[in-house]
Order: sequence, then C-alpha cells, then structure tokens
Amino acid sequence: MKEDFRRKVSARGPEDFLDIKVKEPVRHAAGMLGVKVALQHSFKEMGVLRSMRALLEMNQKEGFDCPSCAWPAPDKPSKIAEYCENGAKALADEATTNHIGREFFKQYSVEQLLQLSDYQLNQFGRITEPLVLREGSIHYEPVKWEEAYQMISEVLQKLDSPDEAIFYTSGRSSNEAAFLYGMFARAIGTNNMPDCSNMCHESSGVALKDTLGIGKGSAKLEDIHEAEVVIVAGQNPGTNHPRMLAALEKCKKNGGKVISINPLEEAGLVNFKNPHRIKGILGKGEDLTDIHLPVRINQDMAVVKLLIKKLATLDKKSGGVFDHEFIAKYTDGYKALMEDIQKHDEKELLQLCGISEKKIDQTVQLLANSSKIVVCWAMGLTQHKNGVENIREFVNLLLLKGAIGKAGAGTCPVRGHSNVQGDRSVGIMHYVDEPFNERIEKHLGFKPPVKEGLDVVGAIRAMHEGEAKFFMCLGGNFLMAAADTDYTADAIQNCTLTVQISTKLNRTHLVTGKTALILPTFGRSEKDMKNGKQRYLTVENSMGRVRQSRGLLKPISDAIKSEPEIIGELADHHFKGQHPMNWKAMGSDYELIRKSIDKVVKGFSKTSERSKGAGYYLPNNVRELDFSKLPNGKAQITLNKLPVHQLEEDEFLLMTLRSHDQFNTTIYGLDDRYRGIYNERRVLFMNPKDMEKHELSRLDVVDISSEYDGIKRTAYKFRVIPYKIPVGNLGAYYPETNVVVPYNHYADRSHTPISKSVKVRIVKSART
Repeated sequence: MKEDFRRKVSARGPEDFLDIKVKEPVRHAAGMLGVKVALQHSFKEMGVLRSMRALLEMNQKEGFDCPSCAWPAPDKPSKIAEYCENGAKALADEATTNHIGREFFKQYSVEQLLQLSDYQLNQFGRITEPLVLREGSIHYEPVKWEEAYQMISEVLQKLDSPDEAIFYTSGRSSNEAAFLYGMFARAIGTNNMPDCSNMCHESSGVALKDTLGIGKGSAKLEDIHEAEVVIVAGQNPGTNHPRMLAALEKCKKNGGKVISINPLEEAGLVNFKNPHRIKGILGKGEDLTDIHLPVRINQDMAVVKLLIKKLATLDKKSGGVFDHEFIAKYTDGYKALMEDIQKHDEKELLQLCGISEKKIDQTVQLLANSSKIVVCWAMGLTQHKNGVENIREFVNLLLLKGAIGKAGAGTCPVRGHSNVQGDRSVGIMHYVDEPFNERIEKHLGFKPPVKEGLDVVGAIRAMHEGEAKFFMCLGGNFLMAAADTDYTADAIQNCTLTVQISTKLNRTHLVTGKTALILPTFGRSEKDMKNGKQRYLTVENSMGRVRQSRGLLKPISDAIKSEPEIIGELADHHFKGQHPMNWKAMGSDYELIRKSIDKVVKGFSKTSERSKGAGYYLPNNVRELDFSKLPNGKAQITLNKLPVHQLEEDEFLLMTLRSHDQFNTTIYGLDDRYRGIYNERRVLFMNPKDMEKHELSRLDVVDISSEYDGIKRTAYKFRVIPYKIPVGNLGAYYPETNVVVPYNHYADRSHTPISKSVKVRIVKSART
C-alpha cells in the first residue's frame, strides 16, 4: 500500500442504507421501556453483576460521576438509581468487557476500518495497550509507553515554534487531568488549547460574560424546582439530558410552568414517565410542557423580542410587569432597549418566528405574572452566527423581570458533556487571562506564554495550512465532532504526529498525521489504584459544583494508565526532570495536583476536603448580585439584531440533531425511538408541505448540499422522512451531516459552528 493511501480514503464512512423502519414518534420519554432498554444495553456490554455494581454507584456521593451529560445529581441522590437511560448507555459503552489490542490491529488495517460506520467502530470495545501507526504503515502495532513519550518529545523539540503544537481537550476528562494538560501546553510555550466548548457553549460563555460578568450559569438545581416558569429553549432534554426531566417534574409538582421553544416538539418535553414513581411506571406520567412554541430555525430572537415588546406594552398600561426597582439598582441599558424594541413591528416578528399570536399571548400572560423564571438552553441557541446575541436577548428578558440572583430564577446553560465546564474552570482556554498567568508564575514557577492561542476553528485552519504539525487530543473524536468533515480530515493528515488519549476506537484514530499514537486510558468507572491506595478525581457539573469521582470496576487492562499519569509521565520525560513542576509526582499523586489547582485557579479552595460527598459550589457573582466588574458595576441589558438568512427559493435551513441512541459523536445504536426511526441514521426530517412542493415521497433518497464562499459541500444519500417541523426547515443527525457545515462560518465572537442553521439545497440522489 502506498504511503499516501490515507489521503485518498474518505473520512465519512459507509453510505449504504440499512433496513429502515419508521413508526409514529412516541409521546412520552423514559418509563419502563427506558429502564428496559438501559438494562438490556448494560447487560449486553458488561454482564449482569458488573452492570448492577456500577449502576448502583453512578452519581452517588461516594461513587463515580456519570460519563455522559453534566446535569447535577441532587444533594441526596436516590440509592436505587440516580441515572437515566443514556447515562446507563454511556457507562455500558465505557465499561464494556469487549476489548481490542495487537491481534485486532494486526488483522485489520486502517483502510479496512475506515470502511466501517462509527457505530461499528465503537462496538469493538476498549483499547488495551498503547499503539503506534508508523509512517508508511497501514496497521497499528504495540508500542511501549516510554517509546511513545520519546516520539512525542522528539516531535515537540523539532518544532520551529511551540505554536506549531495543538492540544485539544474533550469534556470527559477530570479537573486534575485537564489542569495538568493545560499546564503542559503552557510549559511547552503555547496557548493552543482548543476544546469541545468551542463547538458547543462558547457562545454562552461570551454572552454571559458580556451581560452578567461570568461565563457560567447562575441557577442551581433547587432553582429549577422552585421556579414559577422554566423556559427550555433550543434543547432536547429527553435525549440529551434526561435527568433534567425529573427536575422539571418537580417544578411542575410545586406549581411551576414549563415553556418549550424548539422547532421540534420533543417527546421528553411532552410527557415524562418517571421510573422512580408509581405514576411513571403504571400511570400516564407527567405532562411537562404547558406552552410549546414551534419556532422556525434560528428565529428565537424574534420570539424573545416579541415577548419583550408585548410585556413592555402591558407594563406601560398597568405596571408591575417589569421589576423596575431591580432594573434601576442592578442594570444598565433599559432605556435604550425600550427605544429599540419600539422599532420592531409585531406582525413582522410573528411572521419571522412562525408561531401563532394566540400562543405568544399565552406566554406573555404567564411571564407577566411571574418573577421566578429560569431559562435553560443548549445548542439550539448557540450554534448560529448570532449565537451570542441569542443568549444575550434571553438574559434581557430575565433582567427585565428581575429574575436573576434569587431563588427560583436565573440562567442555566445545560452542558452537554460531563466535565466540559470543569475543563474550562481549571485552565483549558486558548485566550490569555493575565491574573491566572501571574498565579501560575508565582505558584508553579514558570512563565506561561502571553500570546493568544488557537480555538477549534483556528486549529483546523492552521493544520490545513501547514502551520501546525503536532496535534494531541485528551479524549474525544475530533474529526467527527468538528465541522466540515472533509476539510478537517485533510487538515489532520498534514500533521507530522497525531496523539489520542482514548478509551475506545473512533474515526479520528484512522484519519491521522504521518505518524499516530493511541494512548489508552481508564474509564471513569474504573478503580484507579497506585501503590495499594485508591486515587480519585474531581469534576464540575453544569451548575458549578465540584465533587469527587471514584471508580470501582477493575480496569480493562493492566497496560493502560490514567489520564493524569499519562500527562505527568509525558511531561517528565519531555523536560527530563528539568522543570519547576514535579510532573511525575503530580501524575502519581493527585493530591499534589489539587493543591496546585487551589493555588492557581480562582474559586477553588481545599478541594480535596470540600469535594467529598455532595461537593462544593464555586463562587458565582450573579448569585450574589455582584456586577462590580462590568461597566458601571451593573448587569448589561444589550441591543441585539435579528438574524438575516436571505434564503433562495430552493434553499432550506438545516439543523443537525442527535438521535436517541447516541451521545455526542458516540453512536450506541441505530434507533431513535422518540422520533420513530429504527435501524437507520441517514434520514432527513422534512415538512410534508415542502415534500409536496419538491415532489418528494416518503423514503425518497436525496443529497444535501451547502454552498459557502463558492465551495459546494455535499452529504450523500439521506432518506426523506415526513415530520412535524416548520416549513422551510430540515433536520438530520450529526456527525453524518457535519460535512455540509463550513468550518469558517461561525458565531460572531465565539467561533461556534453554525451547525443549527446551515443553508442547504436538496436534490434526488444519483447514488441510489
């Protein structure tokens, strides 16, 4: 096989169809079927005894944190089961007894593996030993840890500049691993630390810093329970954050109301059958959404502006709608917003958002009579060109209502990965924080770089242009997570060396630099022992609480290492012990890492002690109504423009989605029972009126193309599914449709990809 073969093989995987079955979407989430599916998946992957032992300790105070989403566990978690269906799937996926090593990779070449789907690759199981794909080879082979470290060190030393190295982080890693990893990148001399936040909630961080002074949410779990109104915008908790449904159920039982704003009416927000309750097992469950607003893709701004305009009219007429005392004391910008909102025509806003005025007026009345409001959101708000402004407009609504800094109110960006917020807290960031750098120099003894580094967009471009030659990933499946799959694949292959710290095989292991390393690591559920003593790690949930995570299962192999140990040993090898930080000791003793975190990272204090049990909350200025670091010491009410898409007659707006059988890029199965799709992922959800207009029938095969900057990108062979989605809008699963998302079109200021509002055309496929 020629040396350049990997450059000639598609990174997309197979396009063959399976035997699809389509049923009516279900009208409830969870229930006994959810329990059944979770246990079936667990028993298949782990066996009965291993499954029950692990499931009973997941999200418990002395157990380990769920490797799935970052939704917090209650202070007193249920001893029966504090997990959801997708949490159980994530655990089973990580703790599977299936495993692969040298014999597997001797049998299967990279070329052969590239022909398989992401689902098939994931099914092979855990990687049990370090592996190398040498330049010119098409087979991974075993490599000793010391040799792997030496290979990395040699490439780093030969770089013309430290900024030719890129260190990517996935949200699954622990605080300790992320901190050590970030310090290693800085010790090398670069701030090139892109992370998965760049692709999801970066827009949230930018918007919240603008308006409230901190890039995190302010709501706690108790606030969801106590809220009079919870707005769930651009989010599908039934699939992406199922434990959130229990919090919404509690809100409803306390008399609260739920408003959902989303192009699709998702099953989890229609009805929730809580398997912890008799009503959820034997009864009809709990209807969660009181008002569903089926907004057109990326017209959330029009909805909020319309709500604010109508609320302002009510406030002017009768008073008591806006909290003027709060506005005067804590905010800037009220007058400018009221002047700006008058420039918008209500009929135009109604037409843009596509929602009936009756539903809007119902929402206005509910909000007018409520002051304890929580807004929860996810990628449906952030992954647009105006993603930052979307969130800022929702913050405007909360500030006008005084729904900030009090019980039952606040902002709640729902993080999609279990420690993505913690990674950022402990220093995984491409920008420069001068006070943070000063603390690094004072307490760790070295001077960090002061040049801003690369985010995900910048990293892809730099690799593509040959400006970056070393690419290392702490977890994740970068190729499939990033936008513009073909461009990203070409970029990665330009590197001299790519390194993946991973648990399982994924496509990024197969589309590599000239040389590639896989360094296998522990799963979160595995017991981490050193010198007869069990070690533990810490994580931060979506609401800013830091707690311990302690695995209990026997590791899949004696040849794998923990993430902190890999990083510590690599850094020790690279610096040959000649560095102010004692890397090897820190990789061995996590207490040393936590002590350094306490000294260097703002808000962390006595972490080893305080992270026990339920853990502790990091400081949050919004909860204290402290806006002293913002202009005039006040929260900022902002002016935000409506999005402009300028679609041609034959263009649609496409949003990418998760199926119910996946978590981020990990595909657990081929069903999406909530939407009625079985045994297939290459589907396109389309309004029946659009299908009729374009002379398409159910299950017709189409290609989906986007064209930006004169470049046409096409995702081939998708079956059309008639679905209740706004006219002119389409939905399809990622990562299959990431290929049509241009890497260089993204949210202003945050650089988050426009994955939820891609302009596309569809044509009947010639590949059928």
